[in-house]
Amino acid sequence: MSYSRRSRYSRSPSYKRSVSRSLSRSRSRSRSPSSDVENPGNNLYVTGLSPRVTKRELEKHFSAEGTVLDVHLVADPWTRESRGFGFITMSSNEEAERCIKYLNRSVLEGRIITVEKFF
Repeated sequence: MSYSRRSRYSRSPSYKRSVSRSLSRSRSRSRSPSSDVENPGNNLYVTGLSPRVTKRELEKHFSAEGTVLDVHLVADPWTRESRGFGFITMSSNEEAERCIKYLNRSVLEGRIITVEKFF
């Protein structure tokens, strides 16, 4: 009786292919933009935020250029500390454009923030 360690511990080539296919499919789905959801143009992506900034302060900063509908600060799920970026929804595209024009590279809590359209 011959015993081969290789055959006992090796995986079949078909197993490797099926795993790589399933991973590549899931990655491609998550990265491709959905054709069902369209951005109306009033969603903004804000980076460079201080960990101390609050939703209220961010809303106050952006309300100088228009009506703020929603503020979402992204926080670490375990520490609850801000990750330094967030999303702002303005009431119209014109107000969002004004925020980009006047608030991009502005100072908030001692930090320079960037404001871009979120796609």
